[in-house]
Amino acid sequence: MSIMLTIKWTGHSSPFPPPRNNFSAGLQPAIYFRLSYKLQQNPALLLSKVSFAGAALVPRAAGDICDGQVTLSEAFIGPDKNVRVQYATCPKYGSKVKTLEARQAPIDVCGNSCATRCFTPSGGGPNPNDCAVIADALLYDSQNIGPLFTVGTGTNNTVVMQYATCLTFFVNQDTVPIEYCRDDWSSLVKFIAPNCQATQNAHGGLCLASNEQWFAQVNHS
Repeated sequence: MSIMLTIKWTGHSSPFPPPRNNFSAGLQPAIYFRLSYKLQQNPALLLSKVSFAGAALVPRAAGDICDGQVTLSEAFIGPDKNVRVQYATCPKYGSKVKTLEARQAPIDVCGNSCATRCFTPSGGGPNPNDCAVIADALLYDSQNIGPLFTVGTGTNNTVVMQYATCLTFFVNQDTVPIEYCRDDWSSLVKFIAPNCQATQNAHGGLCLASNEQWFAQVNHS
């Protein structure tokens, strides 16, 4: 079972008011928020890509997102240079990710909506305070390097960030490179980490783009 909601990231406002419940076949109580948050009750969103993402891209070793992860590059970001960032790939599942056939300009997906799914059951989630360090590092880089980052395709389609117990990664599932906003990713981390915890019978979660073009996940490292 999973909790699904669609989020339109148009700023840094926090969701309100307190959630109220609505029951849908096959789903746990959905959560409603004002602002630009819209309910998504369509189980069909959990298609093959999401099943692959949610089941396969799960940490196997500290800081890894899959068995056999290959790290293409690594650096440390943030004001204290304590958040590890990697471009990585999972060779075992590479055949399931389409490769780019022709060189194309990146597509800007900043502000696009995504549907959040919390992973059940409870237990083993990241410390939200550790996730806040990653979120702040993303904002720091947004202000000091630039608002956008580019995610390639095929074997270069995953960006991983890790600090202490918190690990988050962004995956491009499209056949063309995409650009995403660092402050949008920061907002996702700040939202998923505290709202997909034991109190919600969860241990992390992901947010899948409405067109399944990309997803961002947050879980224990």
